[in-house]
Amino acid sequence: MAKVAFLGLGVMGYPMAGHLVRAGHEVTVFNRTVAKAEKWVAEHGGARGATPALAAAGADFVMACVGNDDDLRAVCAGEGGAFGAMAPGSVFVDHTTVSARVTREMAALAVEGGFGFVDAPVSGGQAGAENGALSVMCGGAAQDYARAEPVIDAYARVCRRLGESGSGQLAKMMNQICIAGLVQGLSEALRFGEKAGMDGRAVVEVISQGAAGSWQMANRHETMLDDRFEFGFAVDWMRKDLGICLDTADEIGAPLPVTALVDQFYKDVQAMGGGRWDTSSLIRRLRALEG
Repeated sequence: MAKVAFLGLGVMGYPMAGHLVRAGHEVTVFNRTVAKAEKWVAEHGGARGATPALAAAGADFVMACVGNDDDLRAVCAGEGGAFGAMAPGSVFVDHTTVSARVTREMAALAVEGGFGFVDAPVSGGQAGAENGALSVMCGGAAQDYARAEPVIDAYARVCRRLGESGSGQLAKMMNQICIAGLVQGLSEALRFGEKAGMDGRAVVEVISQGAAGSWQMANRHETMLDDRFEFGFAVDWMRKDLGICLDTADEIGAPLPVTALVDQFYKDVQAMGGGRWDTSSLIRRLRALEG
């Protein structure tokens, strides 16, 4: 069992850190909102660090799940950042969805400090985090990944190293590109069925067992038909992720025409006041277009 620090107790990080305790690890947490960290300690035990550095001191592994590139830089290398306290031979594991650029930047700083860095963004949403069933896409040195994998296993359904530093983030971009197209296609199909007078639930029961089936179809069709979106992965977060995808696509010369279009559809949802709605709210945009 390892001594672990976990930085960031949002909707994903809070249950992920809890799974580490249940797996028998000694866990110290940090969160910018102190009350959230205190609530976690009261619920799970462990300890709270007042800064990322204090949480990371003496840790074998430091896990992070924060908001964006700037947040990652801050908890890693900002004032009171974890990198200043990490011991040689320890490993930093970043579960945040960020750019491959900042990942490589932080990985290079880790090498200078004598410790490892694994980029390990996750997919599976809040339910996956709560159930310990996340898909974890990893990049980094093979030896660092080999050390971190048994710890990550506390909340993973599948965990794989996909290449050197940044590869995990590139895989997460591919994941989000797929989801954007899937959700738009599902929205169009369900709305088409509504207009045609079809029973959407009955249709999905059939087509979900064939080539059209997907996680989005199985887990989101009922709430989409019921026009309920106050849960799940927020549109604001998806637009952040798709922005990373589109910026990277420009850098490497990869066309993403459908992704760019769906990103604009999500912009429309934000304009409707749906920034915190689940990403499946694209169907609400279609309904609104009809007046």
